[in-house]
Amino acid sequence: MNATDRTPADLLRSALAADPGRPLVTFYDDATGERVELSVATFANWVAKTANLLQGDLAAEPGDRLALLLPAHWQSAVWLLACASVGVVAEVGGDPAGADLVVSGPDTLEEARACSGERVALALRPLGGRFPQPPAGFADYAVEVPGQGDRFAPFAPVDADGPGLVAGGEELSYAAVVERAREDAVKRGWGEGARVLSGLGYETWEGLSAGLYGALATGGSVVLCRNLDRLSQAALEQRIESERVTHTA
Repeated sequence: MNATDRTPADLLRSALAADPGRPLVTFYDDATGERVELSVATFANWVAKTANLLQGDLAAEPGDRLALLLPAHWQSAVWLLACASVGVVAEVGGDPAGADLVVSGPDTLEEARACSGERVALALRPLGGRFPQPPAGFADYAVEVPGQGDRFAPFAPVDADGPGLVAGGEELSYAAVVERAREDAVKRGWGEGARVLSGLGYETWEGLSAGLYGALATGGSVVLCRNLDRLSQAALEQRIESERVTHTA
């Protein structure tokens, strides 16, 4: 990674330039048996499409606040980087009533209706599938995102020192996200190319660092596991071996 990278979007661009084909996010849901692996290039393409949706169709501007009501999931990671690309503040588990936009999973739709701005819903089905019937009052992400452009350019430069992320009640600038992720990697011994298996949620900084930002900051990758408690110890050990995991969280 480049020392000049100051936002998560910068980190992703550097990763794309360095090795677009390497794995970045491998996602498991042990309640459904789903496994999805995204290379840097594939992940960056999802981010570009989502950022175009956010900036274009949803008319989001730098400084707008987006309540992100999603669990730790590969699509949640995409939204976090799309927000960083546009300059939107991602409030993980934030209050929809006080947000400019809301992005909701299937289990938080009623809560999300408190947002008076744009609302997007994700079914979180395997392969990014859509809702069988779109929820009333929401745009279905899986319907809206495929037609978006594969390249993204922000209308205005993103301020690295401006607010970027709210998690666990703490607000961080984009620059602070990058700096703290780098510091975490050093403390935990995650060297260049580390492959971290994380079963932590995204509602805390620890979970975000282990399950996304640490991988970007170290040129590594993450094995993000949802419902990991359903996995036996033997199966977990087998996954660690088969996925060539170097560190766990």
